Amino acid sequence: MDNLNIGRHISGQFNEDLERVINHVMQMGGLVEKQLSDALSAVDDSDESLANLVLTSDDKINQYEVNIDDECTRIIAKRQPAAGDLRLIMAIVKTIADLERIGDEAQKIAQVALESLTSAHKDMLLNLDNLGRRVLECLQSTLDAFTRMDVETAIKIHKSDDKIDREYEALMRQLMTYMMEEPRSIPQIMSVIWSARALERIGDRCQNICEYIIYFVNGKVVRHCAPE
Repeated sequence: MDNLNIGRHISGQFNEDLERVINHVMQMGGLVEKQLSDALSAVDDSDESLANLVLTSDDKINQYEVNIDDECTRIIAKRQPAAGDLRLIMAIVKTIADLERIGDEAQKIAQVALESLTSAHKDMLLNLDNLGRRVLECLQSTLDAFTRMDVETAIKIHKSDDKIDREYEALMRQLMTYMMEEPRSIPQIMSVIWSARALERIGDRCQNICEYIIYFVNGKVVRHCAPE
């Protein structure tokens, strides 16, 4: 537990149970990260087989959420944690809920690879990929911050979500303009729009997880205000 930077927040009797749960959260996070990376690669390479794999491989992520939630419930019932111990468990429960939803958003992104997009859409797909790579980097940094309960990194990530929002808004303006100029492209472009929206939502989910880290370490709720 020492490498997770949380040992000073919990009593010794929780170490074994919590170490197991946190390891499971890290495994779940790794699967979610791969899901998003594969979805972006499928779009970038127009790889329908990889896209279909993303669309059909969400069950493992869902099962992790169910299992970890059950483990946390058992810890609460068995140990009756208080103060910082309970904050950690609540942070874990909320984090896995957001991770599960990130997996769902990755499926929406993979759907773009199944659309009949032409070379005329190249710039839009490039901008979608740029946004996606920024979001993937954000997710990777968020998972790293969670494993170490690194509040300073969590605050930086939380504040950086504005950059994702600006890129998303610029891409949306481009997509709207294209649809007005080429109405026949609307069905295909709508898929790109939903994917861009999914990426923006993943950025929001990462921001949520950073808030849980801040809440656990500092005992401060920053959901409706900027963290300091």
